[in-house]
Amino acid sequence: MKTFHCTNCGFVAFFENSNCGNCGAALGFVPEELAIAAFEIQEDGAWRRLGVDAALVNPFDWQPCANYSQHQVCNWMSRVEEGKALCRCCRHTEDSEAIAVDDPDSKAAWFKLEAAKRRLFYSLYRLGLPVDDENGSVPLLFHFRGGNGEKATTGHLHGTITLDIAEADDGTRETRRVELGEPYRTLLGHFRHEIGHYYWDRLIAKGPRLQDFRTLFGDETQDYAAAAAAHYANGAPADWAERHISAYATMHPWEDWAETWAHYLHITDALDTAAHWGFALHSDQAAGGPADVPAVGGSGRPFRQVLLEQWLPLSQFLNSMGRSLGQGDAYPFVIATVVLDKLCFVHQVVEEAKAATAAAAPAGTPPADPAAEIPPGGAA
Repeated sequence: MKTFHCTNCGFVAFFENSNCGNCGAALGFVPEELAIAAFEIQEDGAWRRLGVDAALVNPFDWQPCANYSQHQVCNWMSRVEEGKALCRCCRHTEDSEAIAVDDPDSKAAWFKLEAAKRRLFYSLYRLGLPVDDENGSVPLLFHFRGGNGEKATTGHLHGTITLDIAEADDGTRETRRVELGEPYRTLLGHFRHEIGHYYWDRLIAKGPRLQDFRTLFGDETQDYAAAAAAHYANGAPADWAERHISAYATMHPWEDWAETWAHYLHITDALDTAAHWGFALHSDQAAGGPADVPAVGGSGRPFRQVLLEQWLPLSQFLNSMGRSLGQGDAYPFVIATVVLDKLCFVHQVVEEAKAATAAAAPAGTPPADPAAEIPPGGAA
């Protein structure tokens, strides 16, 4: 993710900030620009954008998301001309009735859910993936369910992603992580995994890449319920790490894809953040490593090479730093050669979707980062 700054005073700002810590200006994220902007709230309630030339841009063209101004669980802006109360991200939450706005704990859970979802949407926009186009495709929707002792199942079905709001509680989520023997379990990880299922439906199921998918991940037509039952009864094969990114990925080709997709987002977002902070590591181990996957995109650098030269040393550093702080490994996974192949396949699918989305994008679509597939300033 980018390093943001207040457009009024230049002070560093973070993605979740709603006020500048230096000048006090109201801050809002403008998805069409993938940028944080400073605003002054007028007496009549209108928001005037700071740091723009009023002769070129109307500073009153933006308004806060209703979940920002009314509930303080969002910090995104939308254009007044769109005539919609919710921002581009919050519009996709179709069902949040399980959230009790007047209950502080429930509202805190809602904030955490939407904050993680906004990070997901930033990544989708940055990569140029289709998100907001609802014509001719299944719309992307989110349901937040559970709470008050009610059980909800996190998952994806026909474009709708359901999240159990209990996952927003750190204690509950950690308990489930330990019980299921998972090395990693986060809200953002849930969103990235489930969105992988959504994009499998959109980009793989009826597209030209289906046979390539089956070659790498297996035949998805095998009975899912039977595969799930076998997985929970017997666990993952002893040698699962030689072919999969996680034990859960062994359950079914759909889950293997979703887990690999989630890790693609983990990796590219972490590399993008490191690059924007000017942090780069060099790997002597990667010298002369395989680079047989053709580059897709404008950088001319194969994605396999990026993984070997940039991600492996960065993840090793993050794990060492986590241990130094007593927090354990930030990225507790091993990427085998077969998993490298799968990640490179995901990258190719993303790049092809990015090109198709850009060609069909209507006015006002949030711009993809032209160098998103290989973060600028990374190790070389």
